Amino acid sequence: MKQLFLNAVILIVIVGSAVTSQQVFAEDQKSILVTGASTGIGRHLAESLAEEGYHVYAGARKEADLKELGAIENITAVALDVTKQDQVDAAVAMITEKGTGLYALVNNAGVGGGGTVLETPVEKQSFVYDVNVEGVYRITKAFAPMVVESKGRIVTTGSIAGTLAAFPGFSAYAGSKHWIEAFTDSFAEEMEPLGVQVSVIEPGNYKSNIRRSSVARRLEDAKAAGLEVTEEMKQSYEATAKRELAYKEPDEVTAAFMHALFDENPLRRYMVVPNEDEQAMTIRTKVNELVQLNGWGPYSYSRDELVKLLDDALAGGKSDE
Repeated sequence: MKQLFLNAVILIVIVGSAVTSQQVFAEDQKSILVTGASTGIGRHLAESLAEEGYHVYAGARKEADLKELGAIENITAVALDVTKQDQVDAAVAMITEKGTGLYALVNNAGVGGGGTVLETPVEKQSFVYDVNVEGVYRITKAFAPMVVESKGRIVTTGSIAGTLAAFPGFSAYAGSKHWIEAFTDSFAEEMEPLGVQVSVIEPGNYKSNIRRSSVARRLEDAKAAGLEVTEEMKQSYEATAKRELAYKEPDEVTAAFMHALFDENPLRRYMVVPNEDEQAMTIRTKVNELVQLNGWGPYSYSRDELVKLLDDALAGGKSDE
């Protein structure tokens, strides 16, 4: 009888130890919020983080997407439209109640937008800014205090469009991504004294739904306005969809996110492009802008002075001259 009692006690201790160990592991598991996690880059990142054993709060708007995300191990689906403050507040309350803390925030939710300034209604341009600008600000303001507590990371999805804008019908989207560049620089300076590292990922053309969604909205807008949806418009949509489906999977983009989130020395900027042409186009644009900036006024640098500035920047230093 005594032996049975001892065996029972030993069994309870063993089981209890296993449960305790599991709970400690759960408490140590870093939690990361990824907005716009239903498709594309956000979905790829959320699944990759979950596979690595991190706990992901995956934000999405549609019920079907939430159900899909919630079925994945290590993912907690969060109903989160970044344009709706009540949903943002509810997400803050939910994560706070779960008591997991928040190691990192990934601002990934975004939309595309096309159309020239003269032809596009203000409300259509405003929608792009409501998601890509106000949405990022709204989410960051809401969740940054949690990340400060963790002394973690805040990473935002920008775009090479944040450096490229010289394309017709591109002003709203490119403008919103230029804002992310400026916001990141200023916000990073605010967060550094608080122990939080801030980065921006600038992808080129990888597989996602952003362009198809943008073109589809333009077709819907045309129908709603009573305009004829021409064969040319349909062909444009089909060509965009076909081109986007042919893009590379965003593995390289996710790798950049992983570095920004977990490396001891994260970069401020990660430009991630799928080919040499996009690299050349982006860098040449920045060089041309530098030449334009330096082209007027009595204090312009000479060629040799510009080269020295470049050499100093490449060496990680700053010119004092």
